[in-house]
Amino acid sequence: MKYLNLLLLALVILFSGGCKEEKKPHLLMVTNATFPPYEYVEKQEIVGIDPEIVRIVAERLGYVLEIKDMNFDSVIAAVQTGKAHIAASGITVTEERKKQVNFTVPYVIAEQLVIVRKDSKIQNCSELKNVSIGVQHGTTGDTYVTRNIREPERFSNAPLAVAALNAGKIDAVVIDAEPAKVFVKQRPQLRLLPEALTYEEYAFAISKNNKVLLKKFNAELLKMKKSGELERIIRHFKDATSAGADANAAYVSDTFWGQVKSSFTLNFIKDRRYIYLVDGLLNTLLITFFSLLIGIGIGFTVAIIRSTADQTGKLQFLNLLCKVYLTIIRGTPVVVQLLIIYFVVFGAVDIDKVLVAIIAFGINSGAYVAEIIRGGIMSIDKGQMEAGRSLGLSYIQSMRLIIVPQAFKNVLPALGNEFIVLLKETSVAGYIALHDLTKGGDIIRSQTYDAFFPLIAVAVIYLALVMMLSSLLGMLEKRLKRNE
Repeated sequence: MKYLNLLLLALVILFSGGCKEEKKPHLLMVTNATFPPYEYVEKQEIVGIDPEIVRIVAERLGYVLEIKDMNFDSVIAAVQTGKAHIAASGITVTEERKKQVNFTVPYVIAEQLVIVRKDSKIQNCSELKNVSIGVQHGTTGDTYVTRNIREPERFSNAPLAVAALNAGKIDAVVIDAEPAKVFVKQRPQLRLLPEALTYEEYAFAISKNNKVLLKKFNAELLKMKKSGELERIIRHFKDATSAGADANAAYVSDTFWGQVKSSFTLNFIKDRRYIYLVDGLLNTLLITFFSLLIGIGIGFTVAIIRSTADQTGKLQFLNLLCKVYLTIIRGTPVVVQLLIIYFVVFGAVDIDKVLVAIIAFGINSGAYVAEIIRGGIMSIDKGQMEAGRSLGLSYIQSMRLIIVPQAFKNVLPALGNEFIVLLKETSVAGYIALHDLTKGGDIIRSQTYDAFFPLIAVAVIYLALVMMLSSLLGMLEKRLKRNE
């Protein structure tokens, strides 16, 4: 019986080891999915020329591909810091970027075209010197216009720049040829200048520390070029985007209310695009709630330390640390803090982006909460503390039972305002590839090329949340007054 058991155990080990599936290596691609036909979101999935090429290459090299959407400004940094293996976002090869990352062989030569209004007096590119020009921040169009024409007006994405042109805020927009053609096709009040402003080569960006991946990727890319597969992929998505623009144009109506109805249907009902706002809203609420808890925890701790140091002269070293913390956090923008925490502090750690956002916004909020609460504590008459101590309470007990409750009631309106600010500050979470409420609106804009309804929807949702929060704070204030 003993030998039989040993034999069964050996068979189990043998078969479990033999059946163990080999885990494929992971390949993370980052992109800014608001640039059709190169990358855009369709039915909750990032598709386009770049994702399709990378998918095919990854499959042939034996990788499991994951794609993350983030702001264009951050895709090169994500590869450079090791947060991603490859960046694919219609990236132009430039000497400056070559210093930061390695580029694959170019896969397409693109044109930068100029869009103007139909009634514009601008007829060619030589007439751009004295007009206002819109560009997408961080793109080659941005660089070219800045160096060769004039300082442009920079927008976070192409649809916003075109919306500004359409509204008469600027005179021209410089963007890639394919998106430009789609914008003009969908808006009869716009037109393209006849000649290209400049030409550029697109390639994929890979870390300088990953030369093996670069070599393998280049080999597969050259095979796709030689076989004609690359050209077929590019043509397929250009045709698909053009057809999508035609479909969107079918929603245009001649009457005002017809336009409102068709635009609402196009932006939210068609392809269930409202889901992007719902998913983004859930992440926004999640980040805000837990950041709020962290901010309150940090704020109360720092406020107590600083108040104690001011009133008793103790905890001077901790007070110094708190002052340094407050100076740094209040002296730098929250978006910079978010990027530092994501790319530097957690640069070598694979950590959930929602958690990174919660930590970043919580630390930022804690600095402002601390000063609000400290102001409330210092506003309480010193006799209150003396009364508590005369009753036999310790300093900590007097602070907890007498001072802090009164201070909290006094600063509740200011705290409520800080919570509202925190809710709205989370709108910059898209810089680290996080799908928040604002990012949801960006995705819809990239599909419909309509800025008005997605922006209004995002604004209305934020307004509703702020009104709800203000109402809850008002109810809490009334209840505290009744308890006096």
